[in-house]
Amino acid sequence: MSDATLHMTDRNPDDFSVQIADQVESFLVAVTEVAKGDEPDSAVPFLLLEVSQLLLAGGRLGAHEDIVPDERYEPDPGPEADVDELRENLARLLEPVDVYSEVFDPYEPRTAPVPARISDDLTDVISDLRHGMVHYRAGRTTEALWWWQFSYFSNWGSTASAALRALQSVVAHVRLNQPLAALDGLDTDQGMGDDTLEIEAGRVMAEEIGTPLGMRSVK
Repeated sequence: MSDATLHMTDRNPDDFSVQIADQVESFLVAVTEVAKGDEPDSAVPFLLLEVSQLLLAGGRLGAHEDIVPDERYEPDPGPEADVDELRENLARLLEPVDVYSEVFDPYEPRTAPVPARISDDLTDVISDLRHGMVHYRAGRTTEALWWWQFSYFSNWGSTASAALRALQSVVAHVRLNQPLAALDGLDTDQGMGDDTLEIEAGRVMAEEIGTPLGMRSVK
């Protein structure tokens, strides 16, 4: 199945599988375009929008009854597409705000926050979505839906939710004229101590994010 088949006129736009696939495809295309860095000033709010829309698809998958694949064993989708370049491009684009603190499981008592990267989160989500898209494009619709639903529960749902929270926080800090505190070099290969619960990113400068969006400048 070619890319064009995703939008064939004989595919009912009201069909659940078509709607989910369209939302997944939209996210994949949009984030790939953002990562090119052609419009860095609008990257954060645009990613906020795209992740929010993707999580709508995730919510629908989560609320749907369990999807059972046609075959007992997953057909081999072939080699996974490399995402290293995409990850590196996003990391460069988001460098001032890439690292943030996240609680892995909010229902686990006394869970300590851990450092995470928005760029890692987005590429992790994309890897899961692409895997299912390979099945969808090959005509294995049920397999694609099963994979998207399963991986939503096991990985990309929580990962996208964490990235959404971080992106929303960045935009909120700019809108509310509240510069982010410096994180003093914390990175994802370090543990977070009890005294390092500050949100990432150095200072979000108005000329990088706020001014192009028509927001108030950060002083």
